[in-house]
Amino acid sequence: MKRQIAAACTALFLLVAQGASAHGFKVGPLEIGHPYSRAMLPGAKVGGGYFKIVNTGDTADRLVSVTSDRSPDVQIHEMKMEGSIMEMRPLPNGLAVPAHETVELKPASYHVMFTNVTQPFKEGEMIKATLNFEKAGPVEVEFVVGPAGGDKAGGEAGGHDAHKDHGK
Repeated sequence: MKRQIAAACTALFLLVAQGASAHGFKVGPLEIGHPYSRAMLPGAKVGGGYFKIVNTGDTADRLVSVTSDRSPDVQIHEMKMEGSIMEMRPLPNGLAVPAHETVELKPASYHVMFTNVTQPFKEGEMIKATLNFEKAGPVEVEFVVGPAGGDKAGGEAGGHDAHKDHGK
């Protein structure tokens, strides 16, 4: 009986692990890993998007834009510390993805900012978007929406809400 339970647990673990790693997308030599977002708080008009880009190719590329039917203006942003001040700014020339490297978009770092969101992101849904790369071209992805809270998501959401008119 213990062997059957152990075998069932192992099978379940492998199934979950496969499902978790299966949320990826590919365009040319670029692999987009696990796009995700956070549920939006009531009244919020902006949301963040996060994922990893792995460039397995011999040529650098650049994420130049992102589009989504849920946001009329999606921007590629950078957050970083300038002394003791957290600074957030759009990257008008996009985000470089060097050859044979991984670039991670995550809270309090590089991220996608969905502005003037038409319908707030709700936990459990998928947000469709198109990532546009300079060389590899477009790739359609889906952002999994997780809970609004989280270790850094709350600070990120607060930062976005405070900058809702940023760049306008």
